[in-house]
Amino acid sequence: MSTDTSTPETRDRQPDFWHRDHPTFTALSGFFSGMLFVTVVPGGFAGVLRLLFHYETAEDLFPFVLVFLIVPIVLVVRPRSRRFGQYFWIGMGLTALVVLGVASLVLYFMVRAN
Repeated sequence: MSTDTSTPETRDRQPDFWHRDHPTFTALSGFFSGMLFVTVVPGGFAGVLRLLFHYETAEDLFPFVLVFLIVPIVLVVRPRSRRFGQYFWIGMGLTALVVLGVASLVLYFMVRAN
């Protein structure tokens, strides 16, 4: 016994407005993509460098992670992805701000405790 109450025409229908162009969907996905970008890209890049090269060489090559900043710049420049790119930058900025703020507080309390 099937509990599917949808008709054949609703099953074959394309995604609605919410799944395509809803402004909240674009803003949220851009923000969280920016958060992931800030956390995953540098760590993943460092891990791959460490697997491929010796420690000193990997350390020398790490500044090339800045090449990945081309992605958010292109997102903001292209008109079709501009809104997504703006929220991508907001997610990147707020994540970096929170990480630096927490790290500075932890460092302050560690130094003060001694």
